[in-house]
Amino acid sequence: MTTPKPSPTIRRLDVASPVPADIDIANAVSPLPIADIAAELGLRPEHFDLYGKYKAKVLLSVLDELKGQQDGYYVVVGGITPTPLGEGKSTTTVGLCQALGAFLDKKVVTCLRQPSQGPTFGIKGGAAGGGYSQVIPMDEFNLHLTGDIHAITAANNLLAAAIDTRIFHEASQSDKALFNRLCPPNKEGKRRFADVMLRRLIKLGISKTDPNELTPDEVRRFARLDIDPESITWRRVMDVNDRFLRKITIGQGPDEKGMVRETGFDIAVASEIMAVLALTTSLADMRERLGRMVIGNSKAGEPITADDLGVGGALTVLMKDAIHPTLMQTLEGTPVLVHAGPFANIAHGNSSIVADKIALKLVGKGGYVVTEAGFGSDIGTEKFMDIKCRYSGLMPQCAIIVATIRALKMHGGGPDVVAGKPLDHAYVSENVALVEAGCVNLAKHIANTKSYGVNVVVAINKFASDTEAEMDVVRNASLAAGAFDAVVCTHHAHGGKGAVDLGLAVQRACESQADPLKFLYPLESGIKEKIESIAKFYGASGVEYSEQAEKQIEMYTKQGFSNLPICMAKTQYSFSHVPSMKGAPSGFVLPIRDVRASIGAGFIYPLVGTMSTMPGLPTRPCFYEIDVDTATGKVMGLS
Repeated sequence: MTTPKPSPTIRRLDVASPVPADIDIANAVSPLPIADIAAELGLRPEHFDLYGKYKAKVLLSVLDELKGQQDGYYVVVGGITPTPLGEGKSTTTVGLCQALGAFLDKKVVTCLRQPSQGPTFGIKGGAAGGGYSQVIPMDEFNLHLTGDIHAITAANNLLAAAIDTRIFHEASQSDKALFNRLCPPNKEGKRRFADVMLRRLIKLGISKTDPNELTPDEVRRFARLDIDPESITWRRVMDVNDRFLRKITIGQGPDEKGMVRETGFDIAVASEIMAVLALTTSLADMRERLGRMVIGNSKAGEPITADDLGVGGALTVLMKDAIHPTLMQTLEGTPVLVHAGPFANIAHGNSSIVADKIALKLVGKGGYVVTEAGFGSDIGTEKFMDIKCRYSGLMPQCAIIVATIRALKMHGGGPDVVAGKPLDHAYVSENVALVEAGCVNLAKHIANTKSYGVNVVVAINKFASDTEAEMDVVRNASLAAGAFDAVVCTHHAHGGKGAVDLGLAVQRACESQADPLKFLYPLESGIKEKIESIAKFYGASGVEYSEQAEKQIEMYTKQGFSNLPICMAKTQYSFSHVPSMKGAPSGFVLPIRDVRASIGAGFIYPLVGTMSTMPGLPTRPCFYEIDVDTATGKVMGLS
């Protein structure tokens, strides 16, 4: 039996101890030309567009060519409830793929979210992985990449401008004057509806296509959206953490004629357009989703969409290149698709459906696609299953839960873990009792994830101070809770070599998977029933709705949106709504402060407690360490 010839794009790493800074490791490895990575993956030149030497956009057209190809195995990486420092899900995702591709000779693609520049310059740092398990070029991954987030920002803010402009013009014009400006005569004196206007006519039940045939009442209904300013949920965005933009007043210029209202900014990745990008399945599907995004209501209570404002097509034009995933590579030369980046606490927290679909076809039968779900499994993996998999039609064969001794000690009653402050002695010295107590959190995540019908593998992300006795406790607790396997990983220190055992466990889990995917709730259930199913999943004994939440649920049900899945906006630091409630709390009542909808993306999102959609900067942000070596042009200090 001959040994498989290693891929020409695979490289072996010379690891150093102690592990150098992430940016230093990344800068020490010369990336391969991305065209070589593409060729090894089976992509022909007509199926990708180069963005420099080390990035390329993979075109959706490749799906048409590969539609007869059998899918590979599908693996999702979640985690236990994290500390503010993160537990290494991205690092584990990359390390696993390096193990599968560089050491186990499997065809593999990593699918990751594009990071927001908010955390990169704020408190968390980048999201390219870490140590010897990273995506490179790391600086390009963490900064502008191929401009997708900038496209989302432009599209989002174009829609915001269209909303306020429409209110402004409707306030100062008669129905006839407004209609004449919306449908002006051409040089021959003929009027026509723009294509996007025909969508509004159909919505209104008006079958006429000649502007001159509309009755005065039809002219009024067509031209006057009559947006209720108090109902507007659409906010402007930017990809920087800026707490002072959370609440602003617009329209204070002298030319705005007193059209003043309060609004605010969100971080760009919180835009519904980001969620649309992540959940879309084609360019045509994205056009429809963008057009049906609801920005608020008319004063009569009717939902107003982007297409009602005439801007759906223009939004799609701004997003037409962003729909294509970006191809990159790991330190060990395995391929990575980077696409979309919704947060998991305020959105659904997963990379795109189209990236996963392309990857599954490219790896083919026996290959592996590994994707990451944001934060803990209670929110990231739940949304992966109940939202992303519903829209994609895909089913994972294995779900990984990343655990660290550090986080388990915190859940066992250890001192607070605070970003930017040294860890307490309890976290860097052996304390088996704390680990044992904290395993209730891990056990709850295993039980929840197993309920979807997938095999669960626990990846114990080993830190230098972790002891064998502590790791034995986690292994035993994982198996007792029903995990398929539990494996210690050292991929941060050793790259793919440190995740070979994890790769073998994932291979066995995928090959033995037989059960169908079981969703947490049926879509036909009412909004409250679905919320309560998820609350029970968290461990809550009940749900308490504010008066505002009750009002919104009634409105969305009346408007016909009650059959959408639920995307809970909840803290990532606890199963409950209280970040300080560690371990596996139960018997709490989950408060629903408000309920909103992302109709274009396709979900209802209840706000659990107070959730900020615009982060702030800490006293000492990450940007203090970030600079450029002016002699070489290389970025320094990214983490």
